[in-house]
Amino acid sequence: MKRPILYVAITNHGFGHATRTASVAATIQKLCPDVLLIMVTTAPRWLLDSYIEGDFIHRPRAFDLGVVQADSLTMDKAATLEKLLYIKKQQNSLIASEVNFIRQNRVDLILADIPFLAPLFAKAADIPCWMMSNFGWDLIYRDWGSEFIAIADWIGECYSKCDRLFRLPFHEPMPAFQNITDVGLTGGSPRYPADELRANWRITALQDKTILLTFGGLGLQQIPYENLQHFPDWQFITFDKSAPDLPNLVKINDSKFRPVDFMPICGRVVSKPGYGTFSEATRLEIPMVTIPRDDFAEASFLLEGIANYNYHQIVTPAEFFAGDWNFLHELPQAPKQPQGIAKDGNEAIAQAIINQIRNRK
Repeated sequence: MKRPILYVAITNHGFGHATRTASVAATIQKLCPDVLLIMVTTAPRWLLDSYIEGDFIHRPRAFDLGVVQADSLTMDKAATLEKLLYIKKQQNSLIASEVNFIRQNRVDLILADIPFLAPLFAKAADIPCWMMSNFGWDLIYRDWGSEFIAIADWIGECYSKCDRLFRLPFHEPMPAFQNITDVGLTGGSPRYPADELRANWRITALQDKTILLTFGGLGLQQIPYENLQHFPDWQFITFDKSAPDLPNLVKINDSKFRPVDFMPICGRVVSKPGYGTFSEATRLEIPMVTIPRDDFAEASFLLEGIANYNYHQIVTPAEFFAGDWNFLHELPQAPKQPQGIAKDGNEAIAQAIINQIRNRK
């Protein structure tokens, strides 16, 4: 009997799409060990390895780009438009080369988060394409207006050919999709005992005074680390390799560790708006401190989600970048929604995919 083969295509924008999709892929692998995962992304292998414990094929290919950025908050719209127009011009050759690969490897199903060409690969290869996300790139580009409107229309047309969307929490309506299944939060789970982490990384501050600073794969050039001097008896944890050496800053430089591994020993997580961090913190009920982003349409849906379902502080960019971080002395606000939020997204998506590929003849 043929081994089930899943082609997982991931948007090449920061690390958030890669980690949330790798969490689902890891769950598929645990529930169905004979599945062959083909992870199609330019995200680094070490990042995928930190979420997926078993074997997989890594195919480094880019079919979209998200937004060209210097860091987590600085966007280059002109360069983004140029690259999108190039992808549109090259789409037929991109489709042809991937369809050839998909057929040669006898792929059963495409799972995509959320490169817009993936449904076109599937149609040409005559297999289903299922997608997962809380937003589409058409939302982001349409919000920018002018020449991006035509790009957004083209992307929406591509998305309309998707066979099924697993819509994650903190989502926009995603109107381009015809067949939507809402699921719970996705993400990684902590792997190490709290006592072991504290001992290995010499974290001695009380939990309320232990703060995780995480700004995704792109980092953030202008984190005001000098503010940490106002909190000498607190400890801050960062994955930022370029962070300064400070007595109360713990720099995690081992790629087997992930931000989610440290969340349970922290009183708060400080981050830009990002689904992966918001989702993992909310699953673990760790309060979030974040800042608004007016130039990224997904951010308002994320901020609404975090305010509804987790303890939170939404501080202004001025308070974050120019203030002295007095907000850390204030208590986070309670979630607005009294009922919790479903946290079974990994399992719900994984089980549906396993059912589909096992039944495919």
